[in-house]
Amino acid sequence: MNIRGSIVALVTPMHADGAVHWEQLRKLVDWHVAQGTHGIVAVGTTGESATLGFEEHDLVIREVISAAAGRVPVIAGTGANSTEEAIRLTRDAKRDGADACLLVTPYYNKPTQEGLYQHYLAIAQAVDIPQILYNVPGRTACDMLPETVERLSKVPNIVGIKEATGNLERIREIRERCGEAFMIYSGDDATAVDAILMGAQGDISVTANVVPAAMAAICEAALAGNAEQARKLDAAINDLHRDLFVESNPIPVKWALQKMGMIDAGIRLPLTGLSVAGQQVLSTTLEKCGLLN
Repeated sequence: MNIRGSIVALVTPMHADGAVHWEQLRKLVDWHVAQGTHGIVAVGTTGESATLGFEEHDLVIREVISAAAGRVPVIAGTGANSTEEAIRLTRDAKRDGADACLLVTPYYNKPTQEGLYQHYLAIAQAVDIPQILYNVPGRTACDMLPETVERLSKVPNIVGIKEATGNLERIREIRERCGEAFMIYSGDDATAVDAILMGAQGDISVTANVVPAAMAAICEAALAGNAEQARKLDAAINDLHRDLFVESNPIPVKWALQKMGMIDAGIRLPLTGLSVAGQQVLSTTLEKCGLLN
């Protein structure tokens, strides 16, 4: 597997009643392909994986794969805090033609490092598809340490990690421990340029939902080693990296896409629409970046 560059953590568009908006989902995929996005994560954190049922989860992944039609790779979010459920979702994604799977660390139940190793090993042994670890302790209350990543990197179909701590020292240590063949993806837009310049292969990005062409250009420059160009392009949208997290993701990014006329306002409880205070902050940034007509 060699998926590199700007990989959008795609939102799941919804009607006002919370039902998935299939037409808008297909349109978003087409837009990302046209804008130069290098890959798509379907049903990750930004895609509201936590509130999609099993059947919906599979259907959204299947629809994104169908809409992408081989034009860009699709990585399916198939993680769960139950190993059995993660295996089921990963099997379904392989059946439906995903290029790889992204598996978040088990949330809430706080496994040990050995528990994390056994969890991921079981999934990798059960389903023969490229698998990407996903470490985001700010959401999961579970931090997968570099030594555990190193152990897992020796499993043939565990091919990489999305490291979302924003800690660049982590990126450096994982690269040193796991070697050049192990794929590293930033999960933090604000530090993604530096992560790529340090050896990461790309950015699994929230910001790419609203400025896909810009994020693609930034990642391309960084991958080419053009630090000055990458940082210059990134500076123009740096406020987005910050303000798309003014409230819990994906609340702000879905509101931004709604204001841009890309999706309806639907979002699922327990998430709610962006507060008035959040709207004031984010609308200023969207206007600054030329995203509001």
